[in-house]
Amino acid sequence: MSRITAFLLAATLAFTTACTNKKVSNPLAKVDSKQPDKVLFDRGMDAMKHNHFDVARLDMQTLINTYPESEFLARAKLALADSWYAEGGTAALAQAEQEYRDFITFFPNMPEAAEAQLKIANIQYHQMEKPDRDFTHAVRAEQEYRQVILQYPDNQKMVAEARTKLLEVQEVIAEREFRVGHFYFLRPSYPAAIARLQSLVDRYPLYSKADETLYLLGQSYEGEIAMIRHSADTERRLLERRGGKVDEARLKAEELARERMISDFTAKATEAYSKILTRYPAMDRADDAKARLVALHQTVPRPTKAMLAQNKAEEDARKQKSITGAMMGALSRRPDVSPATNVGDPSLQDQEPISASGIVQAANRVAAGAKPSSGSESLSVKTTGTGEPGENQPAPRSDTPPTDPNAALATIDPAPNPQPTNANEVKPSAEPQTDAANDPNELKPNVAQDPAPAQAPPQVNEIQNGDPAQASANGATASQGNGQELADDNAIASSKHKKKKGLHKVIPFK
Repeated sequence: MSRITAFLLAATLAFTTACTNKKVSNPLAKVDSKQPDKVLFDRGMDAMKHNHFDVARLDMQTLINTYPESEFLARAKLALADSWYAEGGTAALAQAEQEYRDFITFFPNMPEAAEAQLKIANIQYHQMEKPDRDFTHAVRAEQEYRQVILQYPDNQKMVAEARTKLLEVQEVIAEREFRVGHFYFLRPSYPAAIARLQSLVDRYPLYSKADETLYLLGQSYEGEIAMIRHSADTERRLLERRGGKVDEARLKAEELARERMISDFTAKATEAYSKILTRYPAMDRADDAKARLVALHQTVPRPTKAMLAQNKAEEDARKQKSITGAMMGALSRRPDVSPATNVGDPSLQDQEPISASGIVQAANRVAAGAKPSSGSESLSVKTTGTGEPGENQPAPRSDTPPTDPNAALATIDPAPNPQPTNANEVKPSAEPQTDAANDPNELKPNVAQDPAPAQAPPQVNEIQNGDPAQASANGATASQGNGQELADDNAIASSKHKKKKGLHKVIPFK
């Protein structure tokens, strides 16, 4: 019995041992285990979801420092920047910008690099202030949004958002430049005003007040003409008062120099007014520009149908703020970007700004007999006439109708006439500080309603209205040659009848 018992016990032990060995398994097998870097990343994202930004940053930084080869490294780096971005505040946004730049440096080829660059631009966008305050953030936002469009053209989603925001940023910058130019115009410091306004037109053609900018530009050139005439009248009176010997040769040379400058300024004013009609025919200053061209005895151009439709689409895409929005905007430090259009492409390249000294130097060269050279320094224009008068030819007079619509460019009377009897004479008031309320042709800022367009002298109306084909000979010929059909006058007039919204319902002239 003892042997049988011993055998059975041994067999039972062996069988038990064999069965036990088959059931041995990893004690963590049934536990939902994860990799430690994934655990850190999930925990950090959950903390960010509950706005625990300090905890989230600690988890993400631990993941970056402990697992440099982790597949979650790039996401953790981007989430670290997002935590600063979501927290907000000046210091946090500055740290977020630095983290985003580090991400672009280490992972330039990842799709998230475009997102990081866009958020850098958004950081500057959200810190923009009104046009009359510091514009540093607006300038930096413009640069960063341009970087998104130029560096990541394949990322359509990011490019579309960057393009929309860039148009708004450029509206704010353009508004600042317009206010500076308007300030110089009212002083009046016309070279500085011309430099600012011309630079604005060249850089931001989609600005909501582009027509007003061009009209101010033309008025500045006419102001220069008035100052030239005023200086000539003053010099003539001094010579008459002295009654001494007069150097006829010197007087003739000075008169010819003044005629050249008047011709050049007239040409540039004509181009500014003409651009309103050809590029911005659906905007408010089109009628005023036409009146000034008629008064200057210049050909009145007509826009093409394509350009009229384009400008009308740009205007329709602009937003109108409600009364409540306007009241709240006055209390906010954020700029008003509602006038920005979303039709058209923003400017992606900076142009060399025009300097006031360059305007003066170009005018002096023209006075010395040199023809206006091409380039932004001299602001050369495409003239509608044959150019300056000859060496021994007097400048054309405004009271003599030109025999040809393409006649000489200078149509301003150089004879002294400080008090024009006709309100529609070409020259503005001889005194640069004339009261705007007494001069119907002077630009009146902050008025309730724009004055009625000036009527042209009879001889000019006879040319312009008597033969419409002759009056627009240049524009019609060029347009037909290019295969572009000119817009109808009725279409131009109807395009300006906009539906009033917001404040315009209460303040119709605003």
